Amino acid sequence: MIQEIKSIRPIVDDSLKQVFIETYGCQMNVNDSEVVLAILQECGYALCDSIGKADLILVNTCSIRENAEQRIFGRLDIFRLEKKRRKGLIVGVIGCMAERMKDQLLEHPVVDIVVGPDAYRSLPELLLAVNPGNKQIDVKLSRTETYDDITPVRMDKNGVSAYISIMRGCNNVCSYCIVPYTRGAERSRDPQTIIREAKELYANGYKEVNLLGQNVDSYRWKGESENDNVDFAKLLEMVAQIAPDLRVRFSTSHPKDMTADVVKMMAKYPNICKHIHLPVQSGSSDMLLKMNRKYDREKYLSQIATIRELIPDCSITTDVIVGFSGESEEDYQLTLSLFEEVKFDSAFMFYYSERPGTKASRHYPDDISIEVKTERLNKIIELQNKLSLESNKADVGKVFEVLIEGASKRSESQLIGRTSQNKVCVFTTDKHKAGDYATVRVTSCTSATLMAELI
Repeated sequence: MIQEIKSIRPIVDDSLKQVFIETYGCQMNVNDSEVVLAILQECGYALCDSIGKADLILVNTCSIRENAEQRIFGRLDIFRLEKKRRKGLIVGVIGCMAERMKDQLLEHPVVDIVVGPDAYRSLPELLLAVNPGNKQIDVKLSRTETYDDITPVRMDKNGVSAYISIMRGCNNVCSYCIVPYTRGAERSRDPQTIIREAKELYANGYKEVNLLGQNVDSYRWKGESENDNVDFAKLLEMVAQIAPDLRVRFSTSHPKDMTADVVKMMAKYPNICKHIHLPVQSGSSDMLLKMNRKYDREKYLSQIATIRELIPDCSITTDVIVGFSGESEEDYQLTLSLFEEVKFDSAFMFYYSERPGTKASRHYPDDISIEVKTERLNKIIELQNKLSLESNKADVGKVFEVLIEGASKRSESQLIGRTSQNKVCVFTTDKHKAGDYATVRVTSCTSATLMAELI
């Protein structure tokens, strides 16, 4: 039995102080915003849905690419107008950009509070101390998990799928990446707090949990004895055993750390979804070495072969960067050929954006022109669209169990569900609702969506 199940939905109460939270970047930031809301609700704030109602505006930021940061400065210009209209409005910048650009943000005329990813517990004290002549900042990084005992307040709309952070930080120090400098070193959560959080979600009606980490495969918990030690494969099993109808997903995996034990655990439990996001970043071993990825092309392809052998129906998605420092045409062609060989189901594709403070910014020139970067990106997007369409065409006629997430944007009469392989299905039914499982047969497809019929 689960004792003292907590309510995990936002408080909406006009009589309380109002907070509006905007979130940018990865799913880790989404989960962080839910932690922030939990902390603020404890000190008398309620969530509101517009900046016009807010007493406090918080922007949870991303620093992974330059355009993400520029977008934030554009939002601060909007908030400047709101501050002129309403005296007493507090604006805070939190998250990775707060960590990376703390001094610049603190000097911004709109910003009252700057808080890094490990310092959200200090928000209540900072809010009490802030005034027009007294801006507040806390960007100290921690070497321990700082939010273990906080139940995040879930801000999703459908109440079906939720994210659980199992670890924070990153030790990989890929030469292009800013994350280790904005989120600090790796530290794993106590597995019992993760299980508690997953059980609370299930008891509150959620049907899917997504285990999050910058590199989930390096999750390690050292217990009081060797038998109490928990690695990522064991953690997956512990979460899967909560309930057979609770789906389990995870991201992101790292090719240098993902083990056959994880893949075997996925094959063992039907409710662990058959989808792996395995960022490759480049198909060239020379580029991977320069990126400090700690694997080469051959090792990556070997891991793909292991996945295909143990889970033949597993979908595989990836991240790729084109135009990294010194990338030759041959390097780029190796990336295209790897895509052709693996046949990813989908991919997140970017051209290289130099980030200040990284190893690459200090040692490797950003020497590929924007024209070449753009051309290479467009070609790989075109290739992946073809591969995604081929992957989806192969599913036409197949039967899948989907977890329904809600209504389609195009029609209230159509519902959207997601397969275990993380593919979106659209179908018509008046017998189901969000949170239900349904069995469907795929009738047609695009490169992004499966069209299906209920059976």
